[in-house]
Amino acid sequence: MAVGLAVAMVSLGAFITVRMQLESSLDDTLMTRAQDTAASLDQLYKANGPDAVAFPLSDARIGVVSADGTSAFFRGSGQLVVDQHEVAVAAGDSARSLRTVRQGGVDYRVAAVPIRTQPGNALVIGQSLDSQQHLLAKLGLVTLFFGLAGIIIAGVAGWAVARNGLRPVRKLTAAAEDIARTERLAPIRVEGDDEVARLASAFNQMLASLAGSRDRQRRLVADAGHELRTPLTSLRTNIDLLTQAGIDLPETAREELLDDVRAQLEELTTLVGDLVELARDEPTPAAVGTVELHEVLDQAVARVRRRAPSLTFEVDADPWYVEGDASALERALTNLLDNAAKWSPPGGTVAVALHAGAVTVDDEGTGIADADLPHVFERFYRSTDSRAMPGSGLGLSIVAQVAERHAGSVEAGRAPGGGARLTFRVPGAPGPKPAAPPAGVASVAEELAR
Repeated sequence: MAVGLAVAMVSLGAFITVRMQLESSLDDTLMTRAQDTAASLDQLYKANGPDAVAFPLSDARIGVVSADGTSAFFRGSGQLVVDQHEVAVAAGDSARSLRTVRQGGVDYRVAAVPIRTQPGNALVIGQSLDSQQHLLAKLGLVTLFFGLAGIIIAGVAGWAVARNGLRPVRKLTAAAEDIARTERLAPIRVEGDDEVARLASAFNQMLASLAGSRDRQRRLVADAGHELRTPLTSLRTNIDLLTQAGIDLPETAREELLDDVRAQLEELTTLVGDLVELARDEPTPAAVGTVELHEVLDQAVARVRRRAPSLTFEVDADPWYVEGDASALERALTNLLDNAAKWSPPGGTVAVALHAGAVTVDDEGTGIADADLPHVFERFYRSTDSRAMPGSGLGLSIVAQVAERHAGSVEAGRAPGGGARLTFRVPGAPGPKPAAPPAGVASVAEELAR
Protein backbone atom coordinates (compact mmCIF):
# COMPACT_ATOMS: atom_id res chain seq x y z
CA MET A 1 0.00 0.00 0.00
CA ALA A 2 2.82 2.40 0.83
CA VAL A 3 4.63 1.77 -2.47
CA GLY A 4 1.37 1.94 -4.41
CA LEU A 5 0.46 5.25 -2.78
CA ALA A 6 3.92 6.58 -3.56
CA VAL A 7 3.58 5.55 -7.22
CA ALA A 8 0.16 7.19 -7.43
CA MET A 9 1.45 10.41 -5.88
CA VAL A 10 4.46 10.49 -8.21
CA SER A 11 2.23 9.93 -11.25
CA LEU A 12 -0.20 12.65 -10.16
CA GLY A 13 2.65 15.01 -9.39
CA ALA A 14 4.23 14.35 -12.81
CA PHE A 15 0.94 15.08 -14.59
CA ILE A 16 0.31 18.30 -12.66
CA THR A 17 3.89 19.45 -13.19
CA VAL A 18 3.74 18.86 -16.97
CA ARG A 19 0.38 20.62 -17.24
CA MET A 20 1.61 23.64 -15.31
CA GLN A 21 4.80 23.74 -17.37
CA LEU A 22 2.85 23.63 -20.63
CA GLU A 23 0.52 26.41 -19.48
CA SER A 24 3.44 28.52 -18.32
CA SER A 25 5.30 28.01 -21.60
CA LEU A 26 2.19 28.87 -23.63
CA ASP A 27 1.54 32.00 -21.53
CA ASP A 28 5.12 33.21 -21.93
CA THR A 29 5.07 32.62 -25.68
CA LEU A 30 1.64 34.20 -26.10
CA MET A 31 2.53 37.29 -24.05
CA THR A 32 5.86 37.79 -25.81
CA ARG A 33 4.33 37.65 -29.26
CA ALA A 34 1.49 39.91 -28.21
CA GLN A 35 3.95 42.53 -26.97
CA ASP A 36 6.08 42.25 -30.12
CA THR A 37 3.04 42.49 -32.36
CA ALA A 38 1.64 45.48 -30.45
CA ALA A 39 4.96 47.30 -30.79
CA SER A 40 4.97 47.03 -34.57
CA LEU A 41 1.23 47.12 -35.17
CA ASP A 42 0.99 50.83 -35.99
CA GLN A 43 3.73 50.79 -38.61
CA LEU A 44 2.42 47.62 -40.29
CA TYR A 45 -1.12 48.87 -40.29
CA LYS A 46 -0.22 52.24 -41.87
CA ALA A 47 2.12 50.78 -44.46
CA ASN A 48 0.21 47.75 -45.70
CA GLY A 49 -3.34 47.88 -44.32
CA PRO A 50 -5.18 45.47 -42.05
CA ASP A 51 -4.43 42.35 -44.10
CA ALA A 52 -0.71 42.76 -43.46
CA VAL A 53 -1.16 42.05 -39.74
CA ALA A 54 -1.28 38.33 -39.14
CA PHE A 55 -0.42 36.15 -36.21
CA PRO A 56 2.00 33.33 -37.03
CA LEU A 57 -0.20 30.61 -35.49
CA SER A 58 -3.04 29.45 -37.71
CA ASP A 59 -5.36 28.69 -34.78
CA ALA A 60 -4.91 32.12 -33.18
CA ARG A 61 -7.33 35.03 -33.19
CA ILE A 62 -5.98 38.60 -33.15
CA GLY A 63 -7.70 41.93 -32.91
CA VAL A 64 -7.84 45.38 -31.30
CA VAL A 65 -10.17 46.42 -28.49
CA SER A 66 -10.80 50.05 -27.55
CA ALA A 67 -11.51 51.62 -24.19
CA ASP A 68 -15.21 52.03 -25.01
CA GLY A 69 -15.60 48.25 -25.41
CA THR A 70 -15.66 48.03 -29.19
CA SER A 71 -13.41 45.47 -30.80
CA ALA A 72 -12.24 44.66 -34.33
CA PHE A 73 -10.51 41.42 -35.33
CA PHE A 74 -8.36 41.14 -38.36
CA ARG A 75 -9.61 39.28 -41.37
CA GLY A 76 -8.81 35.58 -41.38
CA SER A 77 -8.28 35.30 -37.65
CA GLY A 78 -11.89 34.89 -36.53
CA GLN A 79 -13.84 36.77 -33.89
CA LEU A 80 -13.33 36.52 -30.14
CA VAL A 81 -15.66 37.78 -27.41
CA VAL A 82 -13.91 40.24 -25.11
CA ASP A 83 -15.05 41.58 -21.72
CA GLN A 84 -13.96 44.01 -19.01
CA HIS A 85 -10.52 42.36 -18.63
CA GLU A 86 -9.41 43.43 -22.10
CA VAL A 87 -11.26 46.77 -21.84
CA ALA A 88 -9.39 47.54 -18.62
CA VAL A 89 -6.08 47.01 -20.46
CA ALA A 90 -7.17 49.33 -23.30
CA ALA A 91 -8.26 52.00 -20.80
CA GLY A 92 -4.94 51.80 -19.02
CA ASP A 93 -6.43 50.42 -15.79
CA SER A 94 -4.45 47.17 -16.13
CA ALA A 95 -0.99 46.56 -17.53
CA ARG A 96 -2.00 43.25 -19.15
CA SER A 97 -4.60 40.51 -19.11
CA LEU A 98 -4.23 36.76 -19.41
CA ARG A 99 -7.18 34.39 -19.04
CA THR A 100 -8.91 31.32 -20.48
CA VAL A 101 -12.25 31.61 -22.23
CA ARG A 102 -14.50 29.08 -23.93
CA GLN A 103 -16.13 29.98 -27.21
CA GLY A 104 -17.81 27.76 -29.74
CA GLY A 105 -16.90 24.63 -27.77
CA VAL A 106 -13.19 25.54 -27.89
CA ASP A 107 -11.02 26.81 -25.06
CA TYR A 108 -8.81 29.82 -25.81
CA ARG A 109 -5.99 31.37 -23.88
CA VAL A 110 -6.52 35.12 -24.33
CA ALA A 111 -3.77 37.74 -23.79
CA ALA A 112 -4.27 41.52 -23.93
CA VAL A 113 -1.50 44.17 -23.93
CA PRO A 114 -1.77 47.93 -24.50
CA ILE A 115 -0.72 49.44 -27.83
CA ARG A 116 1.67 52.19 -26.82
CA THR A 117 1.42 54.07 -30.13
CA GLN A 118 -2.36 54.06 -29.94
CA PRO A 119 -3.54 55.08 -26.43
CA GLY A 120 -6.97 53.75 -25.53
CA ASN A 121 -6.46 50.59 -27.55
CA ALA A 122 -5.18 47.14 -26.63
CA LEU A 123 -4.05 44.22 -28.71
CA VAL A 124 -5.94 40.99 -28.03
CA ILE A 125 -4.58 37.57 -29.03
CA GLY A 126 -6.47 34.32 -28.43
CA GLN A 127 -4.65 30.99 -28.80
CA SER A 128 -6.63 27.76 -29.06
CA LEU A 129 -5.85 25.17 -26.35
CA ASP A 130 -6.96 22.16 -28.42
CA SER A 131 -3.43 20.92 -29.12
CA GLN A 132 -2.37 21.39 -25.51
CA GLN A 133 -5.49 19.71 -24.16
CA HIS A 134 -5.03 16.86 -26.58
CA LEU A 135 -1.45 16.43 -25.39
CA LEU A 136 -2.54 16.57 -21.74
CA ALA A 137 -5.27 14.02 -22.41
CA LYS A 138 -2.72 11.61 -23.84
CA LEU A 139 -0.35 12.36 -20.99
CA GLY A 140 -3.14 11.75 -18.48
CA LEU A 141 -3.95 8.39 -20.02
CA VAL A 142 -0.29 7.39 -20.07
CA THR A 143 0.19 8.58 -16.48
CA LEU A 144 -2.96 6.78 -15.36
CA PHE A 145 -1.89 3.60 -17.13
CA PHE A 146 1.61 3.60 -15.68
CA GLY A 147 0.32 4.68 -12.28
CA LEU A 148 -2.14 1.78 -12.18
CA ALA A 149 0.51 -0.54 -13.54
CA GLY A 150 2.92 0.66 -10.85
CA ILE A 151 0.31 0.12 -8.13
CA ILE A 152 -0.44 -3.38 -9.44
CA ILE A 153 3.26 -4.23 -9.71
CA ALA A 154 3.86 -2.83 -6.23
CA GLY A 155 0.98 -4.89 -4.86
CA VAL A 156 2.19 -8.08 -6.57
CA ALA A 157 5.77 -7.42 -5.49
CA GLY A 158 4.67 -6.64 -1.92
CA TRP A 159 2.58 -9.80 -1.80
CA ALA A 160 5.47 -11.88 -3.16
CA VAL A 161 8.00 -10.31 -0.78
CA ALA A 162 5.66 -10.73 2.18
CA ARG A 163 4.87 -14.31 1.22
CA ASN A 164 8.51 -15.24 0.70
CA GLY A 165 9.60 -13.29 3.77
CA LEU A 166 6.96 -14.89 5.99
CA ARG A 167 7.47 -18.41 4.68
CA PRO A 168 10.28 -19.11 7.21
CA VAL A 169 8.05 -17.68 9.95
CA ARG A 170 5.21 -20.00 8.90
CA LYS A 171 7.62 -22.94 8.87
CA LEU A 172 8.93 -21.94 12.28
CA THR A 173 5.37 -21.63 13.60
CA ALA A 174 4.41 -25.01 12.15
CA ALA A 175 7.52 -26.60 13.66
CA ALA A 176 6.79 -25.08 17.08
CA GLU A 177 3.17 -26.27 16.90
CA ASP A 178 4.36 -29.75 15.92
CA ILE A 179 6.77 -29.81 18.87
CA ALA A 180 3.99 -28.70 21.23
CA ARG A 181 1.66 -31.38 19.83
CA THR A 182 4.08 -34.32 19.60
CA GLU A 183 6.65 -33.31 22.28
CA ARG A 184 9.43 -34.36 19.91
CA LEU A 185 12.26 -31.92 20.54
CA ALA A 186 13.77 -32.32 17.08
CA PRO A 187 15.87 -29.38 15.79
CA ILE A 188 14.22 -26.99 13.36
CA ARG A 189 15.79 -26.69 9.93
CA VAL A 190 17.54 -23.33 9.53
CA GLU A 191 17.55 -21.65 6.11
CA GLY A 192 19.50 -18.50 5.24
CA ASP A 193 21.27 -16.14 7.58
CA ASP A 194 18.67 -13.44 8.25
CA GLU A 195 16.87 -12.56 11.48
CA VAL A 196 14.38 -15.40 11.04
CA ALA A 197 17.28 -17.84 10.67
CA ARG A 198 18.80 -16.43 13.86
CA LEU A 199 15.44 -16.91 15.57
CA ALA A 200 15.32 -20.52 14.36
CA SER A 201 18.86 -21.06 15.66
CA ALA A 202 17.81 -19.63 19.03
CA PHE A 203 14.83 -22.02 19.02
CA ASN A 204 17.19 -24.91 18.30
CA GLN A 205 19.41 -23.91 21.20
CA MET A 206 16.36 -23.77 23.45
CA LEU A 207 15.21 -27.16 22.15
CA ALA A 208 18.65 -28.63 22.79
CA SER A 209 18.56 -27.28 26.33
CA LEU A 210 15.05 -28.68 26.88
CA ALA A 211 16.05 -32.03 25.40
CA GLY A 212 19.09 -32.19 27.67
CA SER A 213 16.98 -31.26 30.68
CA ARG A 214 14.40 -33.91 29.82
CA ASP A 215 17.09 -36.53 29.29
CA ARG A 216 18.66 -35.67 32.64
CA GLN A 217 15.26 -35.87 34.28
CA ARG A 218 14.60 -39.28 32.73
CA ARG A 219 18.01 -40.53 33.79
CA LEU A 220 17.41 -39.19 37.29
CA VAL A 221 14.08 -41.00 37.55
CA ALA A 222 15.49 -44.22 36.09
CA ASP A 223 18.62 -44.17 38.24
CA ALA A 224 16.65 -43.20 41.34
CA GLY A 225 14.28 -46.10 40.75
CA HIS A 226 17.22 -48.43 40.33
CA GLU A 227 18.99 -47.19 43.45
CA LEU A 228 15.83 -47.22 45.57
CA ARG A 229 14.88 -50.72 44.52
CA THR A 230 17.79 -52.40 46.35
CA PRO A 231 17.31 -50.95 49.86
CA LEU A 232 13.53 -51.24 49.59
CA THR A 233 13.78 -54.90 48.60
CA SER A 234 16.19 -55.60 51.43
CA LEU A 235 13.96 -53.79 53.91
CA ARG A 236 10.92 -55.74 52.77
CA THR A 237 12.80 -59.03 53.07
CA ASN A 238 14.04 -58.31 56.58
CA ILE A 239 10.66 -57.07 57.77
CA ASP A 240 8.94 -60.14 56.29
CA LEU A 241 11.46 -62.32 58.03
CA LEU A 242 10.87 -60.56 61.35
CA THR A 243 7.13 -60.89 60.90
CA GLN A 244 7.21 -64.58 60.03
CA ALA A 245 9.77 -65.58 62.67
CA GLY A 246 8.04 -63.65 65.45
CA ILE A 247 9.18 -64.46 68.94
CA ASP A 248 10.82 -67.73 67.88
CA LEU A 249 13.74 -65.84 66.33
CA PRO A 250 16.92 -65.95 68.47
CA GLU A 251 17.78 -62.70 70.15
CA THR A 252 21.16 -62.44 68.39
CA ALA A 253 19.65 -62.94 64.95
CA ARG A 254 16.85 -60.56 65.85
CA GLU A 255 19.35 -57.86 66.79
CA GLU A 256 21.30 -58.43 63.59
CA LEU A 257 18.14 -58.06 61.52
CA LEU A 258 17.16 -54.90 63.36
CA ASP A 259 20.66 -53.45 62.90
CA ASP A 260 20.43 -54.31 59.21
CA VAL A 261 17.04 -52.61 58.97
CA ARG A 262 18.36 -49.51 60.73
CA ALA A 263 21.36 -49.32 58.39
CA GLN A 264 19.13 -49.73 55.34
CA LEU A 265 16.75 -47.08 56.63
CA GLU A 266 19.68 -44.73 57.17
CA GLU A 267 20.98 -45.43 53.67
CA LEU A 268 17.50 -44.91 52.24
CA THR A 269 17.10 -41.64 54.16
CA THR A 270 20.45 -40.38 52.85
CA LEU A 271 19.56 -41.40 49.33
CA VAL A 272 16.18 -39.66 49.45
CA GLY A 273 17.78 -36.51 50.88
CA ASP A 274 20.40 -36.51 48.11
CA LEU A 275 17.68 -37.01 45.51
CA VAL A 276 15.66 -34.12 46.88
CA GLU A 277 18.75 -31.90 46.90
CA LEU A 278 19.70 -32.71 43.31
CA ALA A 279 16.17 -32.72 41.86
CA ARG A 280 15.20 -29.40 43.43
CA ASP A 281 14.40 -26.71 40.81
CA GLU A 282 15.56 -24.00 43.19
CA PRO A 283 18.04 -24.46 46.02
CA THR A 284 16.79 -23.96 49.53
CA PRO A 285 17.26 -20.42 50.87
CA ALA A 286 20.83 -20.19 52.09
CA ALA A 287 22.40 -17.95 54.72
CA VAL A 288 25.06 -16.34 52.58
CA GLY A 289 27.94 -14.68 54.35
CA THR A 290 31.64 -14.77 54.98
CA VAL A 291 32.72 -18.36 55.61
CA GLU A 292 36.02 -19.47 57.17
CA LEU A 293 36.70 -22.39 54.89
CA HIS A 294 39.51 -23.73 57.10
CA GLU A 295 37.13 -23.89 60.08
CA VAL A 296 34.49 -25.62 57.96
CA LEU A 297 37.13 -28.12 56.83
CA ASP A 298 38.10 -28.85 60.46
CA GLN A 299 34.46 -29.53 61.34
CA ALA A 300 34.06 -31.87 58.37
CA VAL A 301 37.25 -33.75 59.30
CA ALA A 302 36.05 -34.12 62.89
CA ARG A 303 32.74 -35.56 61.72
CA VAL A 304 34.34 -38.07 59.36
CA ARG A 305 36.91 -39.09 62.00
CA ARG A 306 34.03 -40.31 64.17
CA ARG A 307 32.69 -42.37 61.27
CA ALA A 308 36.06 -43.88 60.36
CA PRO A 309 38.02 -44.21 63.60
CA SER A 310 40.55 -46.61 62.04
CA LEU A 311 41.84 -43.97 59.61
CA THR A 312 44.37 -41.22 60.18
CA PHE A 313 43.54 -37.76 58.84
CA GLU A 314 46.47 -35.45 58.20
CA VAL A 315 45.28 -31.85 57.78
CA ASP A 316 47.35 -28.94 56.47
CA ALA A 317 45.07 -25.91 56.05
CA ASP A 318 45.82 -22.25 55.50
CA PRO A 319 43.22 -19.60 56.37
CA TRP A 320 40.81 -18.97 53.52
CA TYR A 321 37.65 -16.86 53.53
CA VAL A 322 34.89 -17.13 50.98
CA GLU A 323 31.44 -15.65 50.41
CA GLY A 324 28.91 -18.45 50.42
CA ASP A 325 26.76 -20.94 52.31
CA ALA A 326 28.59 -22.57 55.20
CA SER A 327 26.29 -25.59 55.43
CA ALA A 328 26.56 -26.36 51.72
CA LEU A 329 30.34 -26.03 51.80
CA GLU A 330 30.55 -28.29 54.85
CA ARG A 331 28.40 -30.91 53.17
CA ALA A 332 30.58 -30.83 50.03
CA LEU A 333 33.78 -31.24 52.07
CA THR A 334 32.19 -33.99 54.15
CA ASN A 335 31.26 -35.87 50.98
CA LEU A 336 34.83 -35.59 49.74
CA LEU A 337 36.19 -36.94 53.03
CA ASP A 338 33.56 -39.71 53.17
CA ASN A 339 34.57 -40.80 49.69
CA ALA A 340 38.22 -40.92 50.72
CA ALA A 341 37.36 -42.82 53.91
CA LYS A 342 35.31 -45.34 51.96
CA TRP A 343 38.17 -46.17 49.60
CA SER A 344 41.05 -46.07 52.10
CA PRO A 345 42.11 -49.40 53.62
CA PRO A 346 41.82 -49.92 57.41
CA GLY A 347 44.66 -48.12 59.15
CA GLY A 348 45.26 -45.95 56.11
CA THR A 349 45.89 -42.22 55.95
CA VAL A 350 43.81 -39.50 54.31
CA ALA A 351 45.80 -36.38 53.48
CA VAL A 352 43.80 -33.16 53.49
CA ALA A 353 45.24 -29.79 52.44
CA LEU A 354 43.85 -26.30 51.94
CA HIS A 355 46.05 -23.81 50.11
CA ALA A 356 44.92 -20.73 48.16
CA GLY A 357 41.29 -21.84 48.12
CA ALA A 358 42.03 -25.36 46.82
CA VAL A 359 41.04 -28.26 49.06
CA THR A 360 42.83 -31.50 48.07
CA VAL A 361 41.87 -34.86 49.54
CA ASP A 362 44.21 -37.82 48.91
CA ASP A 363 43.38 -41.38 49.90
CA GLU A 364 45.39 -44.61 49.84
CA GLY A 365 42.92 -46.63 47.85
CA THR A 366 43.27 -48.21 44.45
CA GLY A 367 42.71 -44.90 42.65
CA ILE A 368 40.25 -44.01 39.93
CA ALA A 369 40.49 -45.80 36.61
CA ASP A 370 41.15 -43.65 33.58
CA ALA A 371 37.81 -44.66 32.08
CA ASP A 372 35.99 -43.50 35.22
CA LEU A 373 37.71 -40.11 35.67
CA PRO A 374 35.38 -38.13 33.36
CA HIS A 375 32.26 -39.56 35.06
CA VAL A 376 32.94 -39.52 38.79
CA PHE A 377 30.91 -36.33 39.34
CA GLU A 378 27.88 -37.51 37.36
CA ARG A 379 24.67 -38.39 39.19
CA PHE A 380 24.35 -42.06 40.16
CA TYR A 381 27.58 -42.97 38.42
CA ARG A 382 29.30 -45.82 40.17
CA SER A 383 32.33 -47.65 38.91
CA THR A 384 32.43 -51.40 38.70
CA ASP A 385 34.55 -51.66 41.86
CA SER A 386 32.08 -49.55 43.88
CA ARG A 387 28.97 -51.57 43.12
CA ALA A 388 29.44 -53.78 46.18
CA MET A 389 30.16 -50.84 48.50
CA PRO A 390 27.57 -48.67 50.29
CA GLY A 391 26.57 -45.41 48.68
CA SER A 392 24.21 -44.01 46.09
CA GLY A 393 26.57 -42.39 43.62
CA LEU A 394 25.24 -38.92 44.50
CA GLY A 395 27.84 -37.63 46.94
CA LEU A 396 30.37 -36.35 44.42
CA SER A 397 27.65 -34.91 42.18
CA ILE A 398 26.52 -32.81 45.17
CA VAL A 399 30.15 -31.66 45.56
CA ALA A 400 30.17 -30.53 41.92
CA GLN A 401 26.84 -28.76 42.39
CA VAL A 402 28.09 -26.84 45.46
CA ALA A 403 31.29 -25.87 43.64
CA GLU A 404 29.30 -24.55 40.66
CA ARG A 405 27.02 -22.49 42.92
CA HIS A 406 30.08 -20.89 44.53
CA ALA A 407 31.71 -20.11 41.14
CA GLY A 408 34.29 -22.78 41.87
CA SER A 409 35.33 -26.09 40.38
CA VAL A 410 36.09 -29.68 41.31
CA GLU A 411 38.28 -32.24 39.59
CA ALA A 412 39.50 -35.80 40.08
CA GLY A 413 42.96 -37.21 39.55
CA ARG A 414 45.63 -39.46 41.00
CA ALA A 415 47.41 -38.89 44.28
CA PRO A 416 51.23 -39.24 44.43
CA GLY A 417 50.79 -42.39 46.53
CA GLY A 418 48.63 -44.08 43.91
CA GLY A 419 45.21 -43.39 45.39
CA ALA A 420 42.62 -40.86 44.28
CA ARG A 421 43.01 -37.11 44.61
CA LEU A 422 39.93 -34.90 44.59
CA THR A 423 40.42 -31.12 44.39
CA PHE A 424 37.72 -28.65 45.39
CA ARG A 425 38.33 -24.96 44.54
CA VAL A 426 36.32 -21.91 45.55
CA PRO A 427 37.32 -18.26 45.06
CA GLY A 428 37.99 -16.08 48.08
CA ALA A 429 40.86 -14.43 49.96
CA PRO A 430 43.34 -15.36 52.71
CA GLY A 431 42.36 -12.36 54.83
CA PRO A 432 39.47 -12.05 57.27
CA LYS A 433 37.44 -10.17 54.67
CA PRO A 434 37.27 -11.38 51.09
CA ALA A 435 38.84 -9.11 48.52
CA ALA A 436 37.01 -8.07 45.39
CA PRO A 437 36.01 -11.35 43.75
CA PRO A 438 37.48 -12.19 40.35
CA ALA A 439 35.49 -12.01 37.14
CA GLY A 440 32.55 -14.38 37.19
CA VAL A 441 32.36 -14.51 41.00
CA ALA A 442 30.77 -11.14 41.74
CA SER A 443 27.29 -12.60 41.75
CA VAL A 444 27.92 -15.63 43.98
CA ALA A 445 25.61 -14.26 46.68
CA GLU A 446 22.86 -13.60 44.16
CA GLU A 447 23.30 -17.05 42.63
CA LEU A 448 23.11 -18.73 46.02
CA ALA A 449 20.06 -16.64 46.93
CA ARG A 450 18.37 -17.77 43.72
